[in-house]
Amino acid sequence: MSLAGSVFTRKTIEFNAEGTMLRGWLYIPSSHDAKLPVIVMAHGYGSLKEMHLDTFAEKFAENGFAVLVYDNRNFGDSDGYPRQEINPQDQIFDYQHAITYVSSLQFIDNSRIGIWGSSYSGGHVIVVGAIDKRVKCVVSQVPTISGSQAALRRLPAEKIEKLLESFYLDRQNRMNGLEPVRKKLVPEHENDTGIYSNPDAVQWYLEAGKRSPNWVNEVTIRSIEHSRHYEPGQFISMLSPTPLLMLVAKNDTITPTDLALAAYEDAYEPKDLKIFEGHHFSPYVEKFEEYSEAALDWFIKHLKNNEKVKV
Repeated sequence: MSLAGSVFTRKTIEFNAEGTMLRGWLYIPSSHDAKLPVIVMAHGYGSLKEMHLDTFAEKFAENGFAVLVYDNRNFGDSDGYPRQEINPQDQIFDYQHAITYVSSLQFIDNSRIGIWGSSYSGGHVIVVGAIDKRVKCVVSQVPTISGSQAALRRLPAEKIEKLLESFYLDRQNRMNGLEPVRKKLVPEHENDTGIYSNPDAVQWYLEAGKRSPNWVNEVTIRSIEHSRHYEPGQFISMLSPTPLLMLVAKNDTITPTDLALAAYEDAYEPKDLKIFEGHHFSPYVEKFEEYSEAALDWFIKHLKNNEKVKV
């Protein structure tokens, strides 16, 4: 499938991530005389590319960037098992596989590769930018900084023992050949429970999920276990000299604002920080113009020598 726009074409693509096929879209500006800078993008916790990543990608493509957007392994159009399982280390490696894929395309300028991530993948791009110096520019939107610190705030102490028991039971089930235990991301009905019960989270997932035919409102229990000891903030001081833009929501309780601001202080130049009114899910619709424009300006500055396309 291809989607023709006024200034770009969107093609459905797939690439091999060491035996697992990942699938997504490649946006290519319609007219270009030289090799293109490229931005690699993936979504956050349990989300798919149709859940507003297309609007960011279109904005970047309209301004002369090739853009690769793909579904994380085990989700959406991409292969992988167990389905609905989020392993942050695998997702980090897959960003690197995606970079390798775009680097193989003849019309891509390998010296101008940027990466963009939001929420969980906002943490991933910090790690990838620190360890993979093919990356020349990073935009980290409302990022996960410390899984352990966030977990302490999300769950009362008296409920931790029961959660840990669920992890161990799931491991026992897997050893016995049973399917992984899964839990809803957000409640769908009055008596439901979910990983997130925050009204903003519930509204966003259920509404954004309608944009994707493949979205499933659940992740494996092990995904929660992985998230509780995921610490991308530990890599932020190793990013330099790769330029980092961090985009933070002023009232973020999902990936807490104060953790992002503290991590930013640990980053070295070149770096920049933008703080916007709103909550964790504001960037995708309500504050889309502010967040996308800030990201675009950063990519233009560091990948296109301040050349902005007027559309």
